[in-house]
Amino acid sequence: MYQITDWCRHFIQQQVNPGDLCIDATMGNGHDTELLCRLAGEHGKVLAFDIQEKALQNTKKRLLESGVPDNYRLILDSHSHMLHYADAGSAGCIVFNLGYLPGTDHMLATKPDTSLEAVRQGLALLKKNGLMSLCIYSGGDTGFEERNTLLPFLRSLDPRRYLVILSSYYNRPNHPPIPILIRKLL
Repeated sequence: MYQITDWCRHFIQQQVNPGDLCIDATMGNGHDTELLCRLAGEHGKVLAFDIQEKALQNTKKRLLESGVPDNYRLILDSHSHMLHYADAGSAGCIVFNLGYLPGTDHMLATKPDTSLEAVRQGLALLKKNGLMSLCIYSGGDTGFEERNTLLPFLRSLDPRRYLVILSSYYNRPNHPPIPILIRKLL
């Protein structure tokens, strides 16, 4: 089955250039971190955030085994603090996969307030023509509240400054994830 992350990675691969600064705002098991490291190359930089030590351990192991360039910094901190680690207008791509770390406690999941703040900061961090990818998982324990917080905010973004594309898995049952791409125009 074609996954939301595969769909988003298609656009990420078209976006990131060697030498770019990229941010994985929700590190998880490091799949997106690995991709960003490969795409940014040895002269690029990747910042990856998570609040769980297990995510850092899993990601570090993945990166060491995959042979990506040593162009990353794994940060044990909330994605809502990204502006402490990078300059406004410096990121070419920022990736979010909201929800919980697969295989762990579902109560340790992204939260509406910190995710909203992280998206706000991410928009400030994006450079002109930069791309933000969001995967919103609206099922589960906190997903509906997070979705209902983020979607009105994204709808309110100035269309002269941002292009927001919301897609859907129209023929999937229950509450399929929502992929969103945001391009910073100015």
